[in-house]
Amino acid sequence: MTTIIIEDEKPAARLLERKLEKLNIEVGVMLHSVEEAVDWFSTNEHPDLIFLDIQLSDGLSFEIFEKVEIKSAIIFTTAYDEFALRAFKLNSVDYLLKPIDEDDLELAVAKFRERLPKQEKLQLDFDEIKKMLSNPFEKEFKKRFTVKIGQHLKVIAVEEIECFYSENKGTYIHTFDNRDYLIETTLEVLEQELDAKDFYRISRKFIVPLRAIKEIVVYSNSRLKVILPSYKEDEVIVSREKVVHFKDWLSK
Repeated sequence: MTTIIIEDEKPAARLLERKLEKLNIEVGVMLHSVEEAVDWFSTNEHPDLIFLDIQLSDGLSFEIFEKVEIKSAIIFTTAYDEFALRAFKLNSVDYLLKPIDEDDLELAVAKFRERLPKQEKLQLDFDEIKKMLSNPFEKEFKKRFTVKIGQHLKVIAVEEIECFYSENKGTYIHTFDNRDYLIETTLEVLEQELDAKDFYRISRKFIVPLRAIKEIVVYSNSRLKVILPSYKEDEVIVSREKVVHFKDWLSK
């Protein structure tokens, strides 16, 4: 049985190799990046089994299969949590959650060996798995908020929201029509409830939607200032430690 490891963390790759040696499995090659793997598969005979990390230093390992047709069996080695990993069990031999448990490793290898006589080469639907990874939790994000105004309830759609902000231990919605509403939650909870493609927490005080950003200007100490259409109560500043990631979020 020919086996390779694709893992960007070299100590983790060597540790996995030692664990496989205990199972009498010799690792022929260890690869550490998408680019290195593509080059290797393009010029070498493909192995029976690949131990595959998902997040490599230069991208998702699924990019390998977009460039080279691979028919080897796969055992995933990944840090994704159990909800995302359920998807892999439909098509792969198995997955191993880091840090890799030796008993789990032995069971995964045994599962591969049981299937090998029936099907010498196992093919995975990498396009489908990649699609699952892009939204592993199939999460429903918050679409509206209900706020109390006196004896009445008002429903505010996320499209109406110019920003969320915290003040005096309270959390508020500020809408495009220049109104403020107190809500019973925190910015920390909102970060999990809102779609990260549309909303970004720029500081401890503000979460802003992409649609509300009117202008961005350079501010002091390598920070950025966000100009919103109607919110004027305070300066909306991107924290210095978030500037790089914020710029990356804007370009996605």
